[in-house]
Amino acid sequence: MQKLIISLLLMSVIAVACQKGDHTKTSQKDSAVDTNVEALISKMTLIEKIGQLNQYSSRWEMTGPAPESVDSMSLYNMVKEGKVGSMLNITGAVATRKIQTWAVDSSRLGIPLILAYDVIHGYETMFPIPLAEAASWEPELAKKSSRIAAIEASAVGLHWTFAPMVDIARDARWGRFMEGAGEDPYLGAKMAYARVKGFQGDDLSDETTIAACAKHFAAYGFIESGRDYNVVQIGDPTLHNIVFPPFKACVDAGVATFMNAFNTINETPATASSYLQRDILKGEWGFDGFVVSDWNSIGELLPHGVAADKKEAAFKAITAGSDMDMEGNAYINNLEELVNEGKVDEALIDDAVRRILKIKFKLGLFDDPYKYCNPEREKSVMRCDEHLAAAKEAAKRSIILLKNDNKLLPLKKDGLKIAVIGELAGSKDVPLGSWRAKAITNSAVSLLEGMKNTTGSSVIEFVKGPAYTEGLRSFTTELKINTTDKSGMGAAKLLAAKSDVVVIALGEDCWQTGEGRSQTDISMKGFQQELLEEVYKVNKNVVVVLMNGRPIEINWMAENVPAIVECWHLGSEAGNGIAEVLFGDYNPAGKLPVSFPQAVGQQPLYYNHFNTGRPTNGEGNVFWSHYTDESKTPLFPFGYGLSYTSFSYSDLKLSSHELSSGDKILVKASITNIGDVAGEEIVQLYIRDLVGSISRPVKELKGFEKIRLEPKETKVVTFEITTKDLEFYGASGKWIAEPGEFKLWVGPNSAEGMEANFVLK
Repeated sequence: MQKLIISLLLMSVIAVACQKGDHTKTSQKDSAVDTNVEALISKMTLIEKIGQLNQYSSRWEMTGPAPESVDSMSLYNMVKEGKVGSMLNITGAVATRKIQTWAVDSSRLGIPLILAYDVIHGYETMFPIPLAEAASWEPELAKKSSRIAAIEASAVGLHWTFAPMVDIARDARWGRFMEGAGEDPYLGAKMAYARVKGFQGDDLSDETTIAACAKHFAAYGFIESGRDYNVVQIGDPTLHNIVFPPFKACVDAGVATFMNAFNTINETPATASSYLQRDILKGEWGFDGFVVSDWNSIGELLPHGVAADKKEAAFKAITAGSDMDMEGNAYINNLEELVNEGKVDEALIDDAVRRILKIKFKLGLFDDPYKYCNPEREKSVMRCDEHLAAAKEAAKRSIILLKNDNKLLPLKKDGLKIAVIGELAGSKDVPLGSWRAKAITNSAVSLLEGMKNTTGSSVIEFVKGPAYTEGLRSFTTELKINTTDKSGMGAAKLLAAKSDVVVIALGEDCWQTGEGRSQTDISMKGFQQELLEEVYKVNKNVVVVLMNGRPIEINWMAENVPAIVECWHLGSEAGNGIAEVLFGDYNPAGKLPVSFPQAVGQQPLYYNHFNTGRPTNGEGNVFWSHYTDESKTPLFPFGYGLSYTSFSYSDLKLSSHELSSGDKILVKASITNIGDVAGEEIVQLYIRDLVGSISRPVKELKGFEKIRLEPKETKVVTFEITTKDLEFYGASGKWIAEPGEFKLWVGPNSAEGMEANFVLK
């Protein structure tokens, strides 16, 4: 029989569930949740409270018999004794119901578990990796994909995802680049807000929503040398102006949880940082959800050298504001003793428990702990036609046309002999990407399949060429690149020579990116470069389809190959989406959310950098900021992307060239489609503060709008600038907008645009 605490709590929750609509009812609902939480805490023992702060991963197949190993049996008993607050990596409606039953029916108070999983860019229907989706510059697209991911994940009994990852990243060597939205805080904040809204909807008690988790707090994307889990040295202005905005956007969106980061920040591990978790997050921002550690990041305070043992680690983490211990065993084994010794105030435990229980109440788990475990819904929603159609739409809208000399693209559907070359072109697995949740292996539409699905009478022939990888490929294995076997090179050249055009897929295997997959070399691995050059020797009509999870070095390709399409890892419908672009059924409109380097030695590389005292060579000597062996500019700049049509920018007008506090300036620009086909353009606004109390970036994105234009059509795009847009976190430790002169640009990317000046009075 279910134990749902006490009848008073149940009645309160039912009453809350009936409340819908306006702000007053929302406030009443929150108040009822607070009342329920306090009533429950008053009945809990100290060890039951600590149990709620404890999270473990599944140790055995939940649908099978009871566990046999000592470790698994211990966890089994802890769940039934109410000493576990959350579990992760349990999936499937039957399994999640079973573990929830143990917690609710066997423990004294019957507190439900919150069940979590890494649902990063889809559950079973895979959408483009987050970096790719950011290339659409469409927050609503990210919101929709997160919404569908929540619908599928919630159907199997999951309540919580460890997403979105909103780390700003500037170093392409970092493997987790693929999980975020790129290098810019403004674009990153827009995508972060949308993803939270997609996962959580308007009401967490809706059985098709799941709690989101903003991660990794903070500065994980700034690790030294791009090496995962490494240290971070960062100044306060950069932390506040660049790193924090996407996290603050998540708070504004009502995100339920935060995850702290593995890295140290200025010698303090993020997990033990009171400044991050208490002063900023829970203090200044007023975040009322809870913070979960990353996997054993509390235990990792020992190798970080800031804790002598797990007891000290537990003390530092709970004091700093880390509410839930993921797989660390630090809280469950040490907090009771620390409280009894007077070293940890029980009020800290109560605060953490309060935050966790509040989310469980908001999810409706005390009303019905099994409402998310729905085998019928699980069967009906997974990879359904509606979800796959949305995945295809997201895929094609995430593609960027980087080069298209002589209008080689789009390809004709009829009358061509098309060679499709490369292992990646035939792969049904690589497009699924890293961090693929419960995606079915080899379930993606390959590039080859997509082209065959889309073409007319054009003849398509495929040759794999030299194998790209060898051995096992999985999330947990080290990927091995083929560097010894060139067989297939000759067949690729023969096919290319007799074809009208070559479509060659190159880039990265999906397991080259993701957690723990940092690289010192971001060029194409294996025999890919040689394959490209050999094919190009016999046929100059080459279209490269890039599949990758980070910016990569493609200098030779950019200089020689006429057409390049950046396709990332696009998910379940990748091949169909790419084919629609290649054959012109969809005019690509994506723009780069990252700067593409000319050499790995440029890393970290980003558009919103600062000037040096010697930014240019004005005297014809070597004493200026540059490299002697490579340009310091990117190969392709942030915000860059082409179309099958062309756009002209004109008539930049400002409503005023002076801005006063409380006022606004309207910036208007005319955009015209001067080509012969309809297309979409992402119009971008950048601003520079010319003189500040501290150095300011050479440009900062402050607005963008995606518009669709028919041939010869003109639209006027309007941006609004207020004092708020000019604020920055300065050396004084405050947000300020300083009077003075500003420059703005409206253009197609961060390196081009019409210019104007204005003054903040």
